[in-house]
Amino acid sequence: MSTPTAGQLPVVVIGAGPIGLAAAAHLIDRGLKPLVLEAGPTAGTAVRAWSHVRLFSPWAEITDPAAEKLLAPTGWLRPDGAAYPTGGDWAEHYLQPLADTLADHVRYGATVTGIARAGRDRIVDAGRDEQPFTVHVQHTGGREERLTARAVVDASGTWTTPSPMGADGLPALGEKTAADRISYRVPNLGDPTVRARYTGKRTAVIGSGASAFTALAHLADLAQQENGTHAVWVLRRGIGANTYGGGATDQLPARGALGLRAKAAVDAGHASAVTGFRTQAVEHDTEGRLLLVADDGRRLNPVDEIIVLTGFRPDLSFHSEIRLGLDERLQAPTALAPLIDPNVHSCGTVYPHGVTELSHPEPDVYLVGMKSYGRAPTFLALTGYEQVRSITAALAGDHEAAQRVELTLPETGVCGGAGLFDDPTADQTSDTKGCCAAPTTLQIGPNTPAAVTSGGC
Repeated sequence: MSTPTAGQLPVVVIGAGPIGLAAAAHLIDRGLKPLVLEAGPTAGTAVRAWSHVRLFSPWAEITDPAAEKLLAPTGWLRPDGAAYPTGGDWAEHYLQPLADTLADHVRYGATVTGIARAGRDRIVDAGRDEQPFTVHVQHTGGREERLTARAVVDASGTWTTPSPMGADGLPALGEKTAADRISYRVPNLGDPTVRARYTGKRTAVIGSGASAFTALAHLADLAQQENGTHAVWVLRRGIGANTYGGGATDQLPARGALGLRAKAAVDAGHASAVTGFRTQAVEHDTEGRLLLVADDGRRLNPVDEIIVLTGFRPDLSFHSEIRLGLDERLQAPTALAPLIDPNVHSCGTVYPHGVTELSHPEPDVYLVGMKSYGRAPTFLALTGYEQVRSITAALAGDHEAAQRVELTLPETGVCGGAGLFDDPTADQTSDTKGCCAAPTTLQIGPNTPAAVTSGGC
């Protein structure tokens, strides 16, 4: 049996979410063979986890041109480009049809546990670049498999690795012990079981981005219906002009409305804000309620539940034998990090980028989509589609197309200065911008779209 040449080997794409499936579509358009490995049972498994959430971005901004080209012969038509889908809509009407069209190029229940150069660990130089990649896969049911690939595109996202509540980036003392009373996602209060968990309860909401705004707004709605329900908003910074985002000046109206609803929750007394509070520990009082303790010794009054919305971070564990070049702060590719630094940029001020900014010391391995942004929350789906367009062009040998920028992003409004999050004394009138955190949702009215996703902003 002959050994496959590099050109015959597939490009392994990790994750069947929006960016991973777009990468597969671009690879096919370039005459290359993709193999998409999805840990979940369906396309868009992470998106389905927030299926009730409505995106801030309309359909026109969350579908990829190469994917649409692949879907067209099936009779697929993009929904109204001006309409705002929910996560469930996105998965059902775009991601799953795209994955079904890709057919055998997508495998479900396939978790990547490791990537390496065949026969070379990360310290071996000799002959390294001539070796293909070996991708270690654990299938549902326990079966293990070793795949060989010419390149690897990791679009696995960050949804499975939320950041902890500790202000130092590590779990607070007692956080793991209290895990049954802590959630790291915006609760879906439309679910009766989830609603019961927070009804009549005092809940701490830790975080200062759009997800925290959403939780505050939802809990405020619940407080108006159920006595005893109250939110305690825990901020590491003070409250200033940009605390609630862009408001009426935000060019994404639904996102601006989200911040205004959070402000209304505080103004109406349904939520109380605690500023300059850097959580160090979680303790229990004599009645079993939870006590948050700051690094300066302050203790909050007891709460029944805690919602931690402090962002997400990339899982790099299965890249341990690959040579990645990552920024020491953001955990994003070194050349990309200055372009996405949330101390400086909002979604719309991030310059479109591609293979040059996403390359690593290890050739032909790429982190794309939300994962490429590391801990920066400024990602847009359109940006991810441009990333994979450029990368697949490079893999196909079309270096002119790989270097060409084919995306112009609009300025998307004013958000709270992410660089000020940890400084309660910082100048809150700064126009430093940061936005587009984890998936959030807000019901403003029966027909008003009001949500943001890390894949669509």
